[in-house]
Amino acid sequence: MRDKETRLKRRMEPALTPWSGTTEATDWSLPEDLLQQASRRLSILCVVAAVLWGIGLFIGNSFPPRFAGLNGHPYPWPGNLVGGLAITAAVAMWLYIRLGHARPATLDVGLAFLVVNAFAIGLLDEWAPREVRNRSVSWIAVVILTCAMIAPSTPRKTLFAALVAASMDPIGALIAHLRGVAVPAAAETFIQYWPNYAAAFLAVVPSQVLQRLGRQISRVRDAGSYQLVQRLGGGGMGEVWRAEHRLLARPAAVKIVRPEVLGAASESDVRLITQRFMREAQATAVLGSPHTINVYDFGVTKEGAFYYVMELLVGRDLVSLVRVFCPLPANRAVYLLRQACHSLAEAHSRNLVHRDIKPANIYVCRMGLDYDFIKVLDFGLVKFGDRASTRQNLMTADHVTSGTPAYMAPEIILGNVETDPRADVYALGCVAYWMLTGQLVFQAETPMKMFVEHLHGTPVPPSQRTELPIPRDLEAVVMRCLEKDPQKRPDAAELFQMSCQCKASVPWDHEAAREWWALHLSEFTRGLTLAMPAAPAVSSSPVTR
Repeated sequence: MRDKETRLKRRMEPALTPWSGTTEATDWSLPEDLLQQASRRLSILCVVAAVLWGIGLFIGNSFPPRFAGLNGHPYPWPGNLVGGLAITAAVAMWLYIRLGHARPATLDVGLAFLVVNAFAIGLLDEWAPREVRNRSVSWIAVVILTCAMIAPSTPRKTLFAALVAASMDPIGALIAHLRGVAVPAAAETFIQYWPNYAAAFLAVVPSQVLQRLGRQISRVRDAGSYQLVQRLGGGGMGEVWRAEHRLLARPAAVKIVRPEVLGAASESDVRLITQRFMREAQATAVLGSPHTINVYDFGVTKEGAFYYVMELLVGRDLVSLVRVFCPLPANRAVYLLRQACHSLAEAHSRNLVHRDIKPANIYVCRMGLDYDFIKVLDFGLVKFGDRASTRQNLMTADHVTSGTPAYMAPEIILGNVETDPRADVYALGCVAYWMLTGQLVFQAETPMKMFVEHLHGTPVPPSQRTELPIPRDLEAVVMRCLEKDPQKRPDAAELFQMSCQCKASVPWDHEAAREWWALHLSEFTRGLTLAMPAAPAVSSSPVTR
């Protein structure tokens, strides 16, 4: 097992490099090959633009009789100068790309290229008097849509550049007015060129499509051998996707934290949050209890987003199970409590404290032919119990209490540095209380009032808050778990033994669980196949924060 931990540690070392980009950069992080393709298309567009401007110069200078007698004809002045500068800009842009500048900034330079060409078109289009100008849709609208489809940038930048480009016809009219050319009023000019602005807003669509496509491709590639299929849900800091292995028939769940939702104000904050997910994967992967969720793989994307791949669970967490099907009978609650104790007892034997035990993190599922099979999830707040590891691996920022207020032990609320594993036992007692009564141990309007209740309040025995019978020995076990003093609580291993001694009038076993599932969750009792379950059959998130 030590060798396994060593291998995990080595795999995690590259993940310690934090993401250091800006928010805008993370919003637009195209995979390298897509960026190369966009740059290649942009270089082709530069060639086409140079050729078209060259053709325009040739026609404007070679067929002057066509424009004979027309006052303000733009050729040779200023048409030759404007056309020459436009060709120069196209060649410069082509060289910029060909010299290897295929990076996100290339698409920003492409937007500048769009504005330059639009200005040139607007200037020449408005140079001649009104009576000789064709009032069809401006070439600027065509250029805007073409650039947006060939090499789009971020939606915000694309919209800004497209609106500026769309305004180049009115700006050309203003320049013509300053030259003494008769032009319509400003309002009429803007109305006349409304297709330009319509094209500007339409230009955002391909940008958004490519942005989503880039994110999906990045997720697929960055999640190792797993392809993301469907978003299952999200928590406080991450989101969970249903995934398929590229070679195996095994479904999986992938938990990802995107850089833009980290909410970090500095590089140290990014490193702290990334380490939190590293610790979750590392801590969970070394645990061997069948009632702890299995971790298959983990890593860090190029953008600094951390992901780990875990088994996909089919069933319900205790939150939805109790809310939908009412409080559990005592015999079933004991059956589930024993399995949760099995997971925590192993974690505590390794000096690991979960710190966020709650109904949402205890999953009741079908596992093979077994029903009511418990999986303990989300070791994201896990903390090593020894002093040295605590100093080296503190998971939360200074003066920040981590956990869920309704299930938080008094010592965690008080911020004790050395968290006793029996803090998990207190939380598990709150979970047992929830299973038996469908209610929280304490009711409070705010988290602070909830903290006060956990520190000083006296819990009402669960038998007084439900009509279901609760054996006295089970109630005594729950109340002992809710002791304020950690020393008066049992540890997880002792709690496991105590729960085994609780005798119910009708024991809950595998057959009883199977019958209950066949009656209430029949969609989970069908024959096993290699295909993944349908989307409605999967709970909102196998990992809930």
